[in-house]
Amino acid sequence: MTLAFVFPGQGAQTIGMGKALTETYPQAKAVFDEVDDALGEKLSDQIWEGSIEALTLTQNAQPALMACSLAAMRALEVEGITVERASFVAGHSLGEYSALAAAGSLTITDTAKLLRLRGQAMQRAVPVGEGAMAAILGLDIAAVREVAEEAAQGDVCQAANDNDPAQVVVSGHKAAVERAVEIAKEKGAKRAVMLPVSAPFHCALMQPAADEMATALADVSIAVPKVPLIANVTAQPTGDADAIRRQLVEQVTGSVRWRESVQTMAAEGVTEIWEIGAGKALSGMIRRIERSITCTAISTPEDVKTVAQAD
Repeated sequence: MTLAFVFPGQGAQTIGMGKALTETYPQAKAVFDEVDDALGEKLSDQIWEGSIEALTLTQNAQPALMACSLAAMRALEVEGITVERASFVAGHSLGEYSALAAAGSLTITDTAKLLRLRGQAMQRAVPVGEGAMAAILGLDIAAVREVAEEAAQGDVCQAANDNDPAQVVVSGHKAAVERAVEIAKEKGAKRAVMLPVSAPFHCALMQPAADEMATALADVSIAVPKVPLIANVTAQPTGDADAIRRQLVEQVTGSVRWRESVQTMAAEGVTEIWEIGAGKALSGMIRRIERSITCTAISTPEDVKTVAQAD
């Protein structure tokens, strides 16, 4: 069995996530404490007892999901499973930061601060209401790129997330994305729906946020990861710290090449993937991309003990 660890992105957040891990593993609680200290606020209270509306704010969701993923990682380590057990790590959008923290490239403190800034910068980049995103179901990436190009009409409209063979997300100016929804339906999409997001992520409109992240990342120490990262923007493995720094900046405006990332892992011999942190969205995507890969979602103490006993 060749194993990879993957880490979820925005949309997986739920109130209470990670709480059971902290009640079973002091090492998991220490992750949330470190994130709280890094941000100078009790984000953990927001995660466990706050409103889903506040948790879903980009600046909160991003460090919160990372904290949950790293708490699960620490619990696995207590049970004898370290990141070196995996041949690769990968993460969906913000999950790439979780993957790098898990692989020892970034400290949890630096990761929390970077993700708080990333969330704020992405929100600042485009005034509320000017941008939008939409999910196109039933058309492949080539078809959606054609849809986006036709819909742009001088505005920005890009394929932002190539999630799986039948789900691609477009991002850009609101009017262009609305046109893309209608064009996609005309071209045979099973569904095309606007997404409830606060900004148009992973498109050219995010350039101001990319510039902010470039400045922030220049001042952060990035170590060589203990296992290779499959990067969002290249869908290829890398262990080079300078390349990782550059790709984290490119990721802000670039497409999340998740379908290709999973295909790369399969081609490299990966037969099992553990989704570490909140939710099971990535597991669903992976099954649609590569049926030969077995997926396991790990978010609770029971999940941790189950995989540890089977390992």
